Amino acid sequence: MPFWGEALVGLVIVVGLLGIVFPVLPGGILVGVAIGGWAVVVGGWAWAFFTAAALIIAVAEIVKYYVAGRTLKAAGVPNSTVIVGGIAGIIGFFVVPFVGLILGFILGAMLSELVRGWSLDQAWRGAWAAAKAAGASMIVELAGALTATVIWLAGAVAL
Repeated sequence: MPFWGEALVGLVIVVGLLGIVFPVLPGGILVGVAIGGWAVVVGGWAWAFFTAAALIIAVAEIVKYYVAGRTLKAAGVPNSTVIVGGIAGIIGFFVVPFVGLILGFILGAMLSELVRGWSLDQAWRGAWAAAKAAGASMIVELAGALTATVIWLAGAVAL
C-alpha cells in the first residue's frame, strides 16, 4: 500500500479515536472499519492483523456495556436514568455543541432521578454514578481501539 494510503487509514483511525473521546461517532467501529479497509487493500498477512484488531475491538465493545451496567447496578441507578440522560445529552449536543452532550446527559440523568422521588442530593449522586459509568465505558472502548491501533501499526510496519 502506498504511503498516502497508509496515511489515510491512520487519519480515519485518529478520527475514530476522537469519536470515542468526544462521543459523536462510533469510534471503535470506525477504527475497525479503517483497519479492515487496509487489510482488503494489502491482503495476505494483513488479514491476521485485522482479525486480532477486530477481536480486541469486539471484546472492548462487549466489556464496556458490562462495566457500565455493573457500575450502575452497584449505585442503584436504573437503566431509565441512563436512557433519559442519553436523550437529554443528544438534545444538549445540538443546543450547545460538544459540551452540551455531557451537560445534557448529567442534567437529564439528574432530572430522571428527581422524577423518581429522590432528594436533590440523592439525584445528584445518581446522575454522578451514571456519568462515572459512561466515563468507565469510554475508557474501556478507548483502550480497545488503541490496542487495535497498535496492532495495525505493527502490521503496517511489518508488511
